[in-house]
Amino acid sequence: MFSYFVDKSTCSHHRIFPGVDIYTTHLDKLMISLVEMEPHAVVQEHSHPHEQMGYMLSGQAEFFVGDQQRTIGPGEMWRIPGGVKHKVIAGDQPVRAIDVFHPIREDYR
Repeated sequence: MFSYFVDKSTCSHHRIFPGVDIYTTHLDKLMISLVEMEPHAVVQEHSHPHEQMGYMLSGQAEFFVGDQQRTIGPGEMWRIPGGVKHKVIAGDQPVRAIDVFHPIREDYR
């Protein structure tokens, strides 16, 4: 039976970089992930064809997107078009954020 409700413990879990864990769930065309970063953890610069948008739940992180840089804190959002290079460095506290991808990332399934 298909469940309409998802718990973190039933999500797909991936450690994508040292100190960076994601928990994902998806439908046919949309994916959401809970991102947890340890203090000072780094999402190394990368790009992917998927569109990505996110919302910071707690903590702060320095975002480098294309030629722009900004410190993002709780309640702030970001959007990254497909193909744009980006990097994230967590601040002094743990980070929790939500990322949404379209189309879904097969590597995070």
